[in-house]
Amino acid sequence: MADRVMRAERGGATREAIMDAAERLYAEHGMHAVSNRQISEAADQGNSAAVTYHFGSKADLVRAIARRHATQMEAARLDMVTGAVGSGDLRDWVACLVRPYTGHLAALGARTWYARFRAQLMSDPGLQRINTREAMESASLRLILTGLHQCLPDLPAGIRAERQAMAGHVIAQMCAERERALADGSPTLHPTWDALADSLIDAVVGLWGAPVTPHP
Repeated sequence: MADRVMRAERGGATREAIMDAAERLYAEHGMHAVSNRQISEAADQGNSAAVTYHFGSKADLVRAIARRHATQMEAARLDMVTGAVGSGDLRDWVACLVRPYTGHLAALGARTWYARFRAQLMSDPGLQRINTREAMESASLRLILTGLHQCLPDLPAGIRAERQAMAGHVIAQMCAERERALADGSPTLHPTWDALADSLIDAVVGLWGAPVTPHP
């Protein structure tokens, strides 16, 4: 029994080390420039097949990394959604979309890679579908989208889907830019993640509420 527990603990620690290494390498070099062998070496695994053994495919590893962060953000989103229920103010719902993410990045500490990982993920059509499927399993995110749509009942479905995608890219890219600047020791546009959240909320509210040019 004790041996099984120890093996399970070692296996869990190895999985965490692989996810940490993969997140960093994917963030810094891109999804397709990094091999499983490089990830295994960065995770201090002597077996070059460790990634395949513990996760299977690259898509499975990416999914595990995305799910690990999504699980940590879900509680904060649920708290904000609970406070926004019944609101017809677009800004309240956009804040529910932005602040749990920037708050999570702030809580990760001074040295992070997740924002750049997520931006890399969103730039790859195949892997982006993984991110979308994982995101839509979040009960809080589904409630946020419902709240956004209720604030803009006259927005055509196609425009709504397009603006949802635009908002996702704006949030991901701006957070990645701040994270990259912090990693490089470069000046940042905003002194804190919370200040960036304020700016993103302003921008995304404007994006969602922008007029729609009519077409014949």
